[in-house]
Amino acid sequence: MDMPKATEEEKERFRRVVPDRPDVVVKPMFGNLGAFVNGNMFAGLFGSTIGVKLSAEDKELLESSERTVPFGPAERPMGGYTGLPEVWNEEGDGDDTRARAWAEKALGYVATLPAKEPKARPAKPGTSRTGNRSAAE
Repeated sequence: MDMPKATEEEKERFRRVVPDRPDVVVKPMFGNLGAFVNGNMFAGLFGSTIGVKLSAEDKELLESSERTVPFGPAERPMGGYTGLPEVWNEEGDGDDTRARAWAEKALGYVATLPAKEPKARPAKPGTSRTGNRSAAE
């Protein structure tokens, strides 16, 4: 599976597009970036493509009115996400404004979903003390 890595310029553009709010967390993911609210990803960067998770109505509107692209690896695009038009990567500030508007819509939608509980990290070998003792002790 081909995993393109975003350039620093693409990462900076993504950070400009993602709403700057205290409840938004941007973190690295496989050489790219993801933007999260309440533990749920609402926008991601895969190579040069920004993907957003929208309500069914907004997803239909965006996909029917713009030249959107699949988001994620060609072999396994991420379900529920829509890749913003590639042409927006080259057209400048006007398209960054449109991308920001869709990222805002994605944030608004995903913020209504139940918060994702953090996964428990497995203990490192030799550092876990459970207090369980065998009957032979």
